[in-house]
This record gives sequence, C-alpha cells and structure tokens, in this order.
Amino acid sequence: MIKRCPFCNNKHLYDLQDNYKKCSFCKRKFSVKKFETDINVIEFFCNQVSANKCAKLLNVNYRTIKNRYDLFRKLIANYLEDAYHSSIKDNSSYEEFYYFTDKQKKIKKKSLYNAINIIGFYSNEKIYTLLMPKLPVYNNEEDNKTFENFLRWHKVFSKDSYSTPLNIFWKYLEKNLRKYKGIDEENFFFYLKECEFKFNYLQNEQIKILKNLYFN
Repeated sequence: MIKRCPFCNNKHLYDLQDNYKKCSFCKRKFSVKKFETDINVIEFFCNQVSANKCAKLLNVNYRTIKNRYDLFRKLIANYLEDAYHSSIKDNSSYEEFYYFTDKQKKIKKKSLYNAINIIGFYSNEKIYTLLMPKLPVYNNEEDNKTFENFLRWHKVFSKDSYSTPLNIFWKYLEKNLRKYKGIDEENFFFYLKECEFKFNYLQNEQIKILKNLYFN
C-alpha cells in the first residue's frame, strides 16, 4: 500500500484512473504497479539476486531488469564518487591491487599487463576505490619484463593497510565478481563500485540510498 509520494515523500496523494496516483505537492503522476515493481527490483538488487532470477520472480522481461540493474550501478558509481571527493582524508590507509579473473589466475605466468589495476583507500570506516589506467606497454619485450618485475616488488601501499578492511575487501571483490560470467573492461568500473557500495553499507542502508537515487 503506497502512502507517500516516491519523489517528494508527501503523504497526500490523489487516486487517478488506471491505477495511477498524483502527488498534491510535487504534482507528479506515477503508476502504482510500476512503482511497486521498481521497489521490488531495488530490493532484489541489494539482496544479491541476479538479473535473470529477478526477471523470473517478477515475470518481467530480462532485458528490462538488466537495464535497470545497469542504471543502478551507474547511479551508485556517481554517488560513491561524490562521497570519495567529500570524505577522503590524507591519513587514509591505501593499497594497490591487481585484479585477475579466475581464468587468468590459472595461468602460471600471469602478466600484470592483463590485470586490472585498482587503488583502494580506507577512510572514515569506508572503502573507496579508484580504477587506474592500464600499464603502458613498451616496444622492447625486455623492458616490459623489467618494468613488470619492478611493479611486483614495489607495490604501492601504506604501512597500516594490512590492519584495515582493505585486504578483506579484495577477497570480497573477487568472490562477488566471480558470479558474473565475464565482465567487459569498459563496464568493470560499475561492477567495482557496486561491490564497494555493498561492502560499505548494510542492506537496509543500500535500499534506502538506492531508492533515493532512483526516484529523485
């Protein structure tokens, strides 16, 4: 039962035809059915339910749910980027992390040139991540190997990074990305931010934040 406007939280709503309602304050109209579906999709997303399973449970086209999930990830990414710029402190602990897929991990001689490079910060009891550019490739193969060995031995991290949740987050990231059967590098940033969001906030907080982002 919808008692408040999803856009401005006003409690005075008018009943319209075809199961629509109109807010007396912001004057916006909305479909009750669509609104209830949106709420369900947000809750499934925050409950780690896949887009495919969500579509089946709600009897909605998979592409519709997939597009909604992708939109959520973009909204979350913008939200976390704003949080990073307003909250990060100079005394944060930080650590560089090279992400390999399970398939890449099985290769004995893994190359850092194939990894996704991430910098993680821990500040104000929150994890913040930055996606770094791909490593530059030199024309000379020997130079590539020398640079790669240098990076392996000179990984960037603060002295107290291992005493913070950063190392826990890297394991959480790998575990959660494993359920996706391949992520395009161009979309990796949004999945990274989804993991950051779900790691930093309790489930009820996630739902509240995402509702606010989506409806406003």
